[in-house]
Amino acid sequence: MNIGYCFTGSFCTFKKSIEALKSLVENGHNVTPIMSFNAYNIDTRFANAKDVRNEIEAICGKKIIASIEEAEPIGPKHMFDVLCVVPCTSNTLAKLVNGVNDTPVTMAVKSHLRNDKPVVLGVSTNDALGAAAKNIGTLMNTRNFYFIPMALDNPCEKPRSLVCDFSKAEGTIKCAVDGLQFNPML
Repeated sequence: MNIGYCFTGSFCTFKKSIEALKSLVENGHNVTPIMSFNAYNIDTRFANAKDVRNEIEAICGKKIIASIEEAEPIGPKHMFDVLCVVPCTSNTLAKLVNGVNDTPVTMAVKSHLRNDKPVVLGVSTNDALGAAAKNIGTLMNTRNFYFIPMALDNPCEKPRSLVCDFSKAEGTIKCAVDGLQFNPML
């Protein structure tokens, strides 16, 4: 499959997301990386942004799509069979629900959806069972959106936080291409 694989700013999950990305490539998929401005540029306590970019580009063998201008042709060129946003933050969820296209990732989703093709979301946010819950619910009920199964990541200290099970990314992608939601979702 031709897969667009997007990163948004849940930096603490990048290591697991990169492992999922690597697995997709190792299993023969043609993967193009896409990053939000923050994911592309911010150095964090988890990693240096340049090191993350270099690792992702080495795995995929392709340059990262990192601008709105580079993301816009995704739909017109029918670049992908499926587009994934893994990790998908509450900020990106809100933008997707409200049609805000001000990052390479949100533009990629908008452009890809014009072809009536699936978008797979790997939620990773501390407020998934709080402020972001309504956005998750809205997207669960929106055509062409599919979710990687998710669970509480630290129920005692972060009772509203959900993180997707990155090991189920490929299974979710395969189901989404067939128009099915991989279950159980929670």
